[in-house]
Amino acid sequence: MSKTTNHTELVVIGAGPGGYAAAFRAADLGKEVTLVDKNQELGGVCLNRGCIPSKALLHIAKVMDEATALKKHGVLYGEPAIDLDGVRGFKDKVVSQLNRGIAQMAKARNIKVIQGTATFSSDKSLEVETVDGKHELTFDNAIIATGSRPSTIPGFPMDHKNVLTSTGALKLEDIPERLLVVGGGYIGLEMGTVYRSLGSKVTVVEFMPNLLPGADQDLVKPLHRKLKKDFEKIYVSTKVAKIESEKDGSLEVTFEAGDKIFNETFDKVLISVGRKPNSEDLGLEKVGVTPTDRGFISVNQKQQTIVPHIYAIGDITGDPMLAHKATHEGKVAAEVIAGLPASFDAKAIPAVIFTDPEIAWVGLTETEAKEKGIPYEKGEFPWAASGRSLAIGRNEGRTKILFDPETKRTIGVGIVGPNAGDLIGEGVLAIEMGADAEDISLSIHPHPTLTETFANAAEVYEGTVTDLYIPKKI
Repeated sequence: MSKTTNHTELVVIGAGPGGYAAAFRAADLGKEVTLVDKNQELGGVCLNRGCIPSKALLHIAKVMDEATALKKHGVLYGEPAIDLDGVRGFKDKVVSQLNRGIAQMAKARNIKVIQGTATFSSDKSLEVETVDGKHELTFDNAIIATGSRPSTIPGFPMDHKNVLTSTGALKLEDIPERLLVVGGGYIGLEMGTVYRSLGSKVTVVEFMPNLLPGADQDLVKPLHRKLKKDFEKIYVSTKVAKIESEKDGSLEVTFEAGDKIFNETFDKVLISVGRKPNSEDLGLEKVGVTPTDRGFISVNQKQQTIVPHIYAIGDITGDPMLAHKATHEGKVAAEVIAGLPASFDAKAIPAVIFTDPEIAWVGLTETEAKEKGIPYEKGEFPWAASGRSLAIGRNEGRTKILFDPETKRTIGVGIVGPNAGDLIGEGVLAIEMGADAEDISLSIHPHPTLTETFANAAEVYEGTVTDLYIPKKI
C-alpha cells in the first residue's frame, strides 16, 4: 500500500483534556485541525483511566460511608451488598457518556480525528501509523499533548497479574481481601478509599514521614486520623524493599522501616508512586526538541517549544500534572496559533485530593512559604464553629487563607473537609482578582453553608469574626 500524504493547518497529538481543548479552541477560531490519538475513545487518561472513573467510584464510596455514619444519628441500614458488575457499569456509563460528547463536539467542529500513533519525521511533518498502514501528515503548527503514564519501581514484578497500577486498579476486576497501596500520594489514597469501601482491608505505605508529602500537614492531619480508622494499617517512613510472588498468587512484601525489616502477605499490590511524561518515541530529535532529564518538554509562556511552530501542553510540560492546567495551556496554545495575544500567566493552579475528607489548596502553601522564607499572615476558621458542618455531622474541617503582610491580598488558600474541592474555586478567584482580607470578609456569604467558612477565615484575620471568640492581644 502506498503512503498517502495529507496537510493540515494544525495537528494536535493526544486527545486528553489539554489536547481536545486545544483542538476545539483552534477550530472555533477558524483553524483546520487534525486530532491524532492512539486510542479509539477520545478523552485521554483523565477521562478513560483516571480522573473521571476514579471520581465515579469515590462517589459510591462517599455515599456508602455517609449511610453508615447515619447510625450515629438514629438511622440504621443493613450491610451493603456489592454488585461489582453494577459498580463497573455505573463507572463505564459515566465515561462512555463523556466519550460520546467529546466525539460529537469534534465532529460538529469538522475536526479530522485519526486513531494512530504519530512520530515526527521533520519539523513540518509526521508519520502517523494507523491500522491501514503508515501515512504522512504535513502541518503548519503542531501541539504535543501526549500526557503521562504511571511510574513504576525497578525490580518490582510489574508483569504480575496482582501487581497493579492505577489503570489496572480502575478496571475493578475483583475486590481483594487485602490490598497494599505503595505510595501515600493522592492517587494511592483515593484508590485505597474506593477499595476499602468495597470491602478490602487496605494498607498504605509511604517512604516519606507523612502522607501527601507536598501538602500542608495541618490539612492532612484530619484525613490521616480518619484513614487510621478506615484502613488496616498506615506505614510512613517505610520502604518496600521487595515483592515476591507466592504459589497461590498472593504477594509477599518485604518492608524496611529504619533498622526494622518485616514481611506481610497481600492479595494485590497497587503501585502508586507518581507519573512520568510520554515523551519517548515521538521523534523529537528530528525537530531539535530535547526533553529534560525527567522527560519533560520545556516551553515558554506561549506554550512554544524551542521550535516556535511546535507547541507542548499538559503533563508533558512538567508539574503540576493536572487536567485543568492542561486544558488552560491547550487554549493558550490554540489562541497563540490563531494570532491572539495569549499567554499562560495564571497566578493560581488549584490542587484537590478527593478523599474523605477532601483536601484542596491553591497558591502559596505554608510549607512552601517557610521553606522559601516568604512572609505571610494567616486567617483560619475551624469548621467545628460552622453550623452547616455540624449539621452534616462533620466538624474536622478547617479553612485557612494566607495574606501578604503589606498589601493584605490573598496569596494562598487551604481547605480540608467535605466538598473542599468545590470550595477552593473561591480561593482561586480571590488570588486571580487580587482580593484582600477586607474584600472577602465584607462579601456576604449565604448561611448556613460551608462557603461561609471562607469569609469567616478572613474575618478572623481582620478581627471582625463573631462566630468565634478570640481575645484581643494586649
